Amino acid sequence: MAETGDDSGVRSVLRALDLLALFTEEHARWTIRDLTEASGLAKTTVIRLVTTLERRGLLWSSGTGHITVGPGLLRWSTLARSTWQLPEQARQQMRALSEECGETVNLYVRSNVRRVCVAKHEGAQHLRHVVRVGDELPLWSGAASWVLLADADDELLAAIVADAPAEYTVDVLRAGIAEAANRGYAVSHGERELGASGVAAPVTDARGTVLAALAPGGPTARFTEDNVARFGVAVREAARRMSQTGFGGAG
Repeated sequence: MAETGDDSGVRSVLRALDLLALFTEEHARWTIRDLTEASGLAKTTVIRLVTTLERRGLLWSSGTGHITVGPGLLRWSTLARSTWQLPEQARQQMRALSEECGETVNLYVRSNVRRVCVAKHEGAQHLRHVVRVGDELPLWSGAASWVLLADADDELLAAIVADAPAEYTVDVLRAGIAEAANRGYAVSHGERELGASGVAAPVTDARGTVLAALAPGGPTARFTEDNVARFGVAVREAARRMSQTGFGGAG
C-alpha cells in the first residue's frame, strides 16, 4: 500500500524528534556516522533530517564534523522552564518532605505512556538514587506510576504494557493502581531498577483528578517497613498540602 503524504509527514516528524532525543548531557556531540548507527536510519535520511533541523536552529554543526544542539532550543528550554517552574509554596513542601524523610523527593507528571520528572529536591544522604528533571521513565512500574495511572482506561494500560517486560500485564497494573488507591500512597521496591525504592502520593486538583505524583526515593536498604510507613504518612500529607496550594505545572 502506498504511503500517504500525511503518513510520510508524520513519520518524518517522529524521526526528527527521535534524532533530537539522542542528544543528552552525556552525549551532546555526534557525527553523521554515529547518528546513523545510533538511529538505525539510512545515512541520506539522517543528513536530510540534520539539515532541516539546522535550518530551524535546533541543531548546530561545529565545523569540526560534529553536530550538537542548536541555539533555537534555548527558546524552547526557557518556555518549558517558565511553564513548569514550581511556585515557592510547592518547592517548600518538597524541601520539607525531603528533610523529614531524609531522601530525594521528585515530582512526576504523566505524558502519554511515560512519566516525566518535572521537579526535584535533593536529599542530604550521600548515597542517593538519581533522577534528573526532564527524565522520562516507563509507567509500567514504580510507586509514582501506580499513582499517576489512577484514572487510566484499558486502552492506555494496554499501550503501556506493550513495551513492558512480560510479567507486567494490564491485570498487574490494575492491582498496583488499586493497592495505591486503597492505601492512599504507593510503594515500590526494585520494580524498575534493582536496589531502588520509592513511595508516592497523588497531587490532585479541586475535583480530585490526579495531576502529579510526589515521590521520595532512594536505596532499598533505607526503605525498611518502619520507614515506608513513616514516609507514607509524610508524603500523603505533603501531597495533600500541595494539592490545596497548587503545584503550578502546565496549568
